[in-house]
Amino acid sequence: MIRTLPAAALMAGLASMASAQQASDVVATVNGTEITLGEMIITRSQLPQQYQQLPPEALFQGILDQLVQQQVLADTLDETPARVEYAIENQRRSLLAGEAINAMMTEEVSDEELQAAYDEAFADAEATKEYNASHILVETEEEAQAVMERLEAGEDFAEVAKEVSTDPGSGAQGGSLGWFADGMMVAPFQEAVASLETGETTETPVETQFGFHIIRLDDTRTQEAPSLDEVREDLASQIQQGKIEERLAELESEADVTRPEEGAFDPAVLTDLGLLEEGN
Repeated sequence: MIRTLPAAALMAGLASMASAQQASDVVATVNGTEITLGEMIITRSQLPQQYQQLPPEALFQGILDQLVQQQVLADTLDETPARVEYAIENQRRSLLAGEAINAMMTEEVSDEELQAAYDEAFADAEATKEYNASHILVETEEEAQAVMERLEAGEDFAEVAKEVSTDPGSGAQGGSLGWFADGMMVAPFQEAVASLETGETTETPVETQFGFHIIRLDDTRTQEAPSLDEVREDLASQIQQGKIEERLAELESEADVTRPEEGAFDPAVLTDLGLLEEGN
């Protein structure tokens, strides 16, 4: 009589089996070359994101087949081409450097460091005035005057903007440009906005290199400096990046590095793939 384990017991058994396995476990051999579980895990981690989302049972056999086929093909070569050796060394160097950077990134950023960085960036920051405006952009002054006549006759600003504005981004939004601060718009536009009261529209078209604008100021606000909590993650990343750059400079200064004399190599050789064929 065949007995079937309960689902919970089966899952527990599989989990126990998985926990007992190691990356060094051999899953296959090809002409004496071992393919390990660790190599399969790395292969899966390097798959495009859409494939990584697939369940492991849908990937296991495919990954194993891929590694077996790659090894079969690799075994057809009598020796490793020089270009492959160079690529392997580059990849090894890059991976090890990445591991060193990851180790540095795990170092905690102290509250004192965060506060000091915040003070340096924002202690003297003044509140800035921001504007929320809409505009209708047309190519000629005559077209702008025609638009202004329509607005003066009572037509809706947003509807006119959708109909005639040549700015595809804001035009579809009824002319709305959203919030912006001083210096984010070209000077004539910025000056016109700053001269308006909330709800007012420019009395004459404003010319810029983009054409002629009819501008309406929708709202203003004062933007205070962000709190420490709001910028904590960004500051922490900046601090960590600074530490990495300092550590890298320190390591390079301590290392025994020799560089070629100026002119020793013609930069054009970087495009000469033929050198790799000969292994020179």
